[in-house]
Amino acid sequence: MPFMRGRRTDADGGAEASAFERGTLACIDSLYGTALRLTANPADAEDLVQDTYLKAFRASDQFQPGTNLKAWLFTILHNTFLNRRRRAVKEPVAVEPEEIERAAVGLPGNPETPEQLLLRQTLDADLQAALDALPDAFRQAVWLRDVEEFTYAEIAAMLDVPIGTVMSRISRGRRMLYERLSAVKVH
Repeated sequence: MPFMRGRRTDADGGAEASAFERGTLACIDSLYGTALRLTANPADAEDLVQDTYLKAFRASDQFQPGTNLKAWLFTILHNTFLNRRRRAVKEPVAVEPEEIERAAVGLPGNPETPEQLLLRQTLDADLQAALDALPDAFRQAVWLRDVEEFTYAEIAAMLDVPIGTVMSRISRGRRMLYERLSAVKVH
């Protein structure tokens, strides 16, 4: 049977996922965790991951087999996030009157989703707070290195910064984490 858009059909008519498809889908949890870290919003994180996959599958012919597929996907994720952020700066902020009332009364907005609760439970509360308090650039670098376990070179490519900058951000980010966690233990 003929090949059809990344899927191979066998003699029984069933479809077998391509190696590219299997490899990309194996990264979904890591991508979502990082997207949630970047956006701090489960719905935005889901949209970011969905856009990442859409772009990855559309550009699958540009992926070079034998290179790090996960790093390639994280680069797409990061660039998509930055492009959204740049667009958001240019757009006016629209706020619903109900949201203003909820904020004024002090009612909780949206409760955490199960995914967000699970992610938070996997990290110690003090570590989570210290990580959340880091500036974005440091938090991203530390997360990609220490949680996602990317190399410095891969992180540099993802963030589009020199490798020395990555090393500096990781070092400074870890130091800030240490200082925050040390302060928590003292109190």
